[in-house]
Amino acid sequence: MTDTSPYSGGCHCGAVAFTATGPLRDVLACHCGQCRRTSGHYWAATSVPLDRFSVTRDDGLVWYRSSTTATRGFCRRCGASLFWKPEGEERMAIAAGAFDGDPPFQLAGHIFTGDAGDYYAPEGPPPAASTPPGTLQAACLCGGCAFELPAPAGEVTACHCHQCRRLSGHYSASFDTDEAALVWRARRTLAAYRTPGGGTRGFCDGCGASLWFRAADGAFSVEAGVVSAPTGGRLAAHIFTAEKGAYYHIDDGLPRSPGA
Repeated sequence: MTDTSPYSGGCHCGAVAFTATGPLRDVLACHCGQCRRTSGHYWAATSVPLDRFSVTRDDGLVWYRSSTTATRGFCRRCGASLFWKPEGEERMAIAAGAFDGDPPFQLAGHIFTGDAGDYYAPEGPPPAASTPPGTLQAACLCGGCAFELPAPAGEVTACHCHQCRRLSGHYSASFDTDEAALVWRARRTLAAYRTPGGGTRGFCDGCGASLWFRAADGAFSVEAGVVSAPTGGRLAAHIFTAEKGAYYHIDDGLPRSPGA
């Protein structure tokens, strides 16, 4: 029987909400450079025809033309990466992590795997750490935010908590660094979102790219996806796996923790 159920979702702060009516396409994970910078790791999305998609709240919704062939929708208040709309197609790609609950879709494949970051593999264990230059370069999609920081990235941690999944659209991956060591080259579009737990997320309010996270205790991390390769990083562990999405499996053999 065809699934005609409505599935709801939205950003983290509540300023954007949507409904998509089934059936929902299975999820594709995209590793292109644009999706990695937008999400901070890599993006994963389902898709529905436009006549089965509706934005029910758009207080924070902003669209950024990321290429000549597509626009990206994100929340300007919290930075959540939500939508991808291809030109000339009557459909909307929706971040899998943006849905409430666990809709009946599964991760079905990976695309643009040749553009994946050097610190992870799309499937299976990550490669050995690369040798980076003395300084890492990081930037958003639109160029409104750019900074340098000391190499290497080192150990990268993937976080599967509800907050990270809602904001990134899939799950996050970041590495710890000294905030004082960042050298900003541009930050005219830098925005910050205060999370309910007392942390702060930095993102670009021009294109929606996720940049960094400052925990309530002052610990600071940079989203690995915004750093140009080579990073000198390697995915080392997964945390908050008890909150992971039901649509994907962790298959790299790395250590996992149900909490922090």
